[in-house]
Amino acid sequence: MNNDHRPPALDVNGLEPVWEAAWHDLGLPMPEAGVCQRLLTAYAEPQRHYHSLQHLGECLTHFQAVRHLAAHPGEVALALWFHDAVYDPKGKDNEALSARWADEVLVQAGATQPCRNRVHALIMATCHQANPTEADAQLLVDIDLAILGAAPARFDEYDRQVRQEYRWVPVFLYRRKRREVLRSFLDREHIYSTERFRQSHEAQARANMARALSGR
Repeated sequence: MNNDHRPPALDVNGLEPVWEAAWHDLGLPMPEAGVCQRLLTAYAEPQRHYHSLQHLGECLTHFQAVRHLAAHPGEVALALWFHDAVYDPKGKDNEALSARWADEVLVQAGATQPCRNRVHALIMATCHQANPTEADAQLLVDIDLAILGAAPARFDEYDRQVRQEYRWVPVFLYRRKRREVLRSFLDREHIYSTERFRQSHEAQARANMARALSGR
């Protein structure tokens, strides 16, 4: 797949139908309108430069293209909505707090415990501390990491956005830590867990990160 010819990411106006579709797939009543609005407001917080509405829109756009690969598409969609719902660049428990918020909403909607457990696990998988082994988690994590295999201009923008989120970190320390992160992905046998994303994103991701490392 040519990275330069992918559909543009959903904008804010295109997100609410995806929210509604997630609840339809879950077979649960959609929460009050204020829940979606609070999420959109959270993703628009000023400390966010990468983990923003742009990232949410990109993730949901990728999801729409691979929705048929999910065993529980509603759960994957909801996990994507909530995976960065809480984001403090200095925080250590963003994913846990995001998962808690998602669980509170699921409880109010009457979700079963297995559904709640799966959504919680999906959100926690975006900590990227280990390669996921469960199929829906693999798909969700690949979507979250799709930015690494974006077109070069978008990857460079992402790289700048991440630096803005960590602008309080001294330059020498940031560069060292960023090198470690990029190298950790390049050292993997595969960056992506699913065949779909390996075919469409793996080569470009390796080229993007190698280029970024060569300039540090």
